[in-house]
Amino acid sequence: MDLPAINASLNALATVLLIVGFVLIKCKRETAHKWTMICCFAVSTLFLVCYLIYHYQKGGGTKFPESHPLWLRYTYFTILISHIILAMYVPVGALITIYHGFKDQRPQHLKWAKRTFPIWLYVSVTGVAIYWMLYQMS
Repeated sequence: MDLPAINASLNALATVLLIVGFVLIKCKRETAHKWTMICCFAVSTLFLVCYLIYHYQKGGGTKFPESHPLWLRYTYFTILISHIILAMYVPVGALITIYHGFKDQRPQHLKWAKRTFPIWLYVSVTGVAIYWMLYQMS
């Protein structure tokens, strides 16, 4: 089973769901937004489980190919570091945002969503970019 490809696919799906959820709430389709965001959280949770299984089985991280040009190496590590730092926020930010949404605490939900959405979107997009740079560029 190619877990890195599955992980990238889950990140790509989370990206699509985040954008769809954003569009739905802008169109005042609250129920559709709610279910889309719940699905997005489930997809992101599944990603995290698969990611942890892969790295547990592998015994650590994946080395960036030394054959790639230096500029790409710097780009990769810049994206990777920002991705890792911001990824630590996503589960907490998403859970708090979802909690306030379920409790119909709209001001708090909106406050957290304005912070969480762009971070979650960045982490999902950069997850796909990291996969592409590690496994697809040759």
